Amino acid sequence: MKIAVLDDDPVQLAAITAVAEDAGYRATGFSRSGALLSALRRDTFDLLVLDWNLPDRSGLEVIGWVRLNVDPPPPMLLVTSRTEDADIVAGLEAGADDYLAKPISAPVLAARIAALLRRAYPGRADGGIETHAGLSFDPSMSAVVVRGEAVTLTAREFSLALVLFRNLHRALSRSYLSESAWGSDPDLNSRSLDMHVSRVRAKLGLRPQNGFRLTPVYSYGYRLERVAGAERTTPLKDDET
Repeated sequence: MKIAVLDDDPVQLAAITAVAEDAGYRATGFSRSGALLSALRRDTFDLLVLDWNLPDRSGLEVIGWVRLNVDPPPPMLLVTSRTEDADIVAGLEAGADDYLAKPISAPVLAARIAALLRRAYPGRADGGIETHAGLSFDPSMSAVVVRGEAVTLTAREFSLALVLFRNLHRALSRSYLSESAWGSDPDLNSRSLDMHVSRVRAKLGLRPQNGFRLTPVYSYGYRLERVAGAERTTPLKDDET
């Protein structure tokens, strides 16, 4: 899972980023609000960890921008030295999902991050079988079971399909999808992601008549949506595509 950390203090930024990475997340640090907002226009993050007092735009302003411009907004954790009751109330009322006072405790920060991610993205197993929108994902076989029929995928196709179904109705950036299937430093050409998305769509029958729509998002990435009123819920064969 991918976390953005915003703090203009380089020591605090490094410390928070290290906690996130030690917990197994992919963390990207930002020292200015503008840089984070630019990144959010082109990339996907599962959680934002935000300082309040920043030189160009406050953490509360960032929260407001995210809630207006990112659909759905990721959970946001406000980490700040402002600890008065009025500040905590203001932060939560502005749209923060949680509030943590500095100086930070690494174990507490890691626990708060994990709790926010669990609440925001339920149903994720750690290597076990997962069920999303009626489809069962078995990582041990790289197979997806649709109404009793197993569809075998390559490892990368399986990773791509799983991240799409884990994030139904959420636009995911090309970078986010590539890192999910190929790792943080993918060795692929510009068409490989599109080719794999096309294969996942064909193998799982991700079309409106089957209850799903997998579409590109211009200059960003892809979105998988569940379509109401579909008549079929079984994958299409290759000769039906």
